[in-house]
Amino acid sequence: MKLREQISTGERVLWEGKKDTKVSVFEAIFNPLMPFALIWFIFDMGFIAVFSQEIPTDGAFLGSMIGFFALHLMPVWIYLFGVFTAGLKAKHTEYLVTDRAIYIQSGIFTTVTEMKPFTDLAHVSVRQGVFDKLCGTGDVISVCNHTSTSADSSSHRHGMNIENIPDYEYVFKLVKDYQEAIYSDTMYPNDLRPRENHGYNTTYIRKDF
Repeated sequence: MKLREQISTGERVLWEGKKDTKVSVFEAIFNPLMPFALIWFIFDMGFIAVFSQEIPTDGAFLGSMIGFFALHLMPVWIYLFGVFTAGLKAKHTEYLVTDRAIYIQSGIFTTVTEMKPFTDLAHVSVRQGVFDKLCGTGDVISVCNHTSTSADSSSHRHGMNIENIPDYEYVFKLVKDYQEAIYSDTMYPNDLRPRENHGYNTTYIRKDF
């Protein structure tokens, strides 16, 4: 099902976009696991080169050595899997901003759709990594206003991150504008509600940027 078909009746789409594939692949290649995987690969290749000169022709022993190094190179396989799937993940990631919420649809084999209403958002910010700056993209980061007294309180403040998009500045202003307006209207309905908005369930009318 397309992401547009999953929004509520009467909900108005303000912006939609996809994750930039090129930036996602670059970030997957140059991630903190890369030096570790490279050192691990060189280390194992050195052992393989030494053993290959002294390995007996016995097929059973040769098979066991191949199996051992195939398993021992697991950190390298995990790193390569992340690089190869980064493009597919980006290709299958869609973003949608409506006048009520943020929607994200993602997944390669299993599709997952997440929705976060503006009333749940407390903070919105912009983040640009190295490759974002090189490619002219950025991330819009949102944090929920729910807090928790448990040790794992960060999971209760998870927002919705719109990552690696070219029009990140526009989306940031859009989300920030609606988050401030709807959150203020919910918390202080009698003081800060615009005249055009006669209740929380109606469409908020905002000025253009």
